[in-house]
Amino acid sequence: MVPTFRYAGEKVVVMGLGKSGLSAAASLRASGADVAVWDDQPASLAQGTAKGYRAFDGAAPMTGVRAVVWSPGIPHTYPQPHALATKARAQNIQLACDVDLLLEAQPDASVIGITGTNGKSTTTALIAHVFASAGRKAAAGGNIGIPALDLEPLGIGGTYILELSSYQLELVPHLACETAVLLNITADHLDRHGGMDGYIAAKRRIFSYQRPPRVAIIGIDDAPCAALYEALRRDGLHTVWPISAKKVAPGGFYVDNGNLIDATGPQPVIILDLTAVARLPGTHNWQNAAAAAAAARASGILHEAIAAGIRTFPGLKHRQELVQTVGNVSFINDTKATNADAAEKALACYHNIYWIAGGRPKEGGIKSLAPLFPRIRHAFLIGEAADDFADTLDGHVPAALYDDMETAIEEAGEMAIKDHLPGATVLLSPACASFDMFKNFEERGDRFRAEVLRLWPQKEKSQ
Repeated sequence: MVPTFRYAGEKVVVMGLGKSGLSAAASLRASGADVAVWDDQPASLAQGTAKGYRAFDGAAPMTGVRAVVWSPGIPHTYPQPHALATKARAQNIQLACDVDLLLEAQPDASVIGITGTNGKSTTTALIAHVFASAGRKAAAGGNIGIPALDLEPLGIGGTYILELSSYQLELVPHLACETAVLLNITADHLDRHGGMDGYIAAKRRIFSYQRPPRVAIIGIDDAPCAALYEALRRDGLHTVWPISAKKVAPGGFYVDNGNLIDATGPQPVIILDLTAVARLPGTHNWQNAAAAAAAARASGILHEAIAAGIRTFPGLKHRQELVQTVGNVSFINDTKATNADAAEKALACYHNIYWIAGGRPKEGGIKSLAPLFPRIRHAFLIGEAADDFADTLDGHVPAALYDDMETAIEEAGEMAIKDHLPGATVLLSPACASFDMFKNFEERGDRFRAEVLRLWPQKEKSQ
């Protein structure tokens, strides 16, 4: 745990008692702060008070409150501001999340920040693995699922590798990355940011107030990121390295015919052949590898060590995770694909797909996935989006609707095994949020894994 002594003896309110909120409350209390907590969900608040925290009286004045630690998942501006956020701002109390407390408490450690609509978690985990295999002192956390204040204090010589969502980037006033990575931008969370412009602005915050050497690593395979690349390249403040999995990126890192190339020096250098890295399938993962290689080089890690780290990367839970193989059928858990753009990455990696999809829909639905429909043998649809997805697939892909995911898994697996097609894949890649049926995407993926292994327990696989 990282101590937060700056708030010793001060009044601090923690708003939102999920993993990061409870972690922040524990660090603050252990460091001597006077902590009050609140959550709009009675069960979550009860969990906090059961741990001995005082419930914050929202009707009382915020006199003497030094800070409000805000859960990024709770809206504070759009679609409408939370009453507590309005009250805090009226008294000039800045909202910040647990990541900001970490950065305040550990100013001597280096920081690599990673954001993007898709690929953040894989890239964060891959960078951390490369650092570890190169013998570097580093710790990964943030949006990847490890609360920032649960990490170890690193100090001078250490590096925090932080996955940062657009929600978090609005709540880290002390963010100052030496190296900042923006992978891609496609429409997502627009209601939380007041539209696409607000979403892009939130992502761009990762480059604000960077510390030397101010390395900005930006994907150039989508229009919003390409525009940000050009803007930063012209500002004269940053060292800007483009990354691409689809085209040559002069002065940056890119993938050509499967080869990961560093073109930041006088001559391009091939780092390794990514087609031989089974845990990083698909063009989207090649972009992640390019970003990880760039971040490692910015920290002085040599090409040989980068190649070794990428080759030994074990993969990431819930991101195209191979759960089981039954005959010629693979069962893949890609629950992290919470929008169509993320699902597209997985669908492009497989043929003869038995697709489990649906949940709470995102804007745009799955119409953009039409070019990949020929890969899908049958769709098994769940959740609030099931009817709309069925309408979109009508005439293109056979589909059936299910009230629960377990039945969908069983019927998808049985059909795939019976059809006996080469390279068949039962793929959970929902293209939706999970909140209509599950607590979060992790619970959805855990349920998928457990049900697959219950139904087909032989030769358990893990990634």
